[in-house]
Amino acid sequence: MASVLNISAYLFTRIDDTAELRPVLRERAVAAGLKGTVLLAEEGINLFLAGDADAVRGFVDELRRDERFAALTTKESWSREQPFGRMLVKVKREIIRMDHPTIRPEGNRAPSVAPATLRRWLDSGHDDDGREVVLLDTRNAFEVDYGSFDGALDWRIERFTQFPDAAAGAAADLEGKTVVSYCTGGIRCEKAAIYLREVGVDAYQLDGGILGYFEQVGGDHWSGDCFVFDEREALTPDLAPRSAALA
Repeated sequence: MASVLNISAYLFTRIDDTAELRPVLRERAVAAGLKGTVLLAEEGINLFLAGDADAVRGFVDELRRDERFAALTTKESWSREQPFGRMLVKVKREIIRMDHPTIRPEGNRAPSVAPATLRRWLDSGHDDDGREVVLLDTRNAFEVDYGSFDGALDWRIERFTQFPDAAAGAAADLEGKTVVSYCTGGIRCEKAAIYLREVGVDAYQLDGGILGYFEQVGGDHWSGDCFVFDEREALTPDLAPRSAALA
């Protein structure tokens, strides 16, 4: 029986005391018996945690008591075993590296598309205004190879810092289309959608990313699994570890 709760979450929010916050969060997580990774940067927080369900949810509840993290939402999945070997809290320049410091999602979030709306658009073959919908995978090529939305655009990037150049080069081809950027949990496609709009593309982000889509509508219009950065390796559309599905 799967009894380990896994969560992923991120929030773009101003953090001016990352160095002071780091040991506080690590001590709190270790005391709760959690393992995983928390990334802190001036632009926000990104975390992947696993452990006892009450302990994980209690950690998040306490984190939300800080008004900077009050809007933090989590995506949950389950596993039989702890997928992380240790508990790390790191301070970074960016919680997802893009090397474009003018992209500031905490103050200028791109519009999003709910999973149910995206499924309806894909069922219809167009958006609510009758325009062609282009799904754009913002993940690295090796992640895409595990699975993707059917017919999605994949620029075969090896790291997210390559995305801006790829987007600028493809902007003209995307003119007049509704572009929905997506990634595993939403963090990359949030920055991607802002950049796409800066280069003239009518871009939206998939709210909650692939995992949010799986949670809310399942695997419609999806083929394969979703790579995750822990020992589970990949999740099926029902949010189960791929290894369990193959067993």
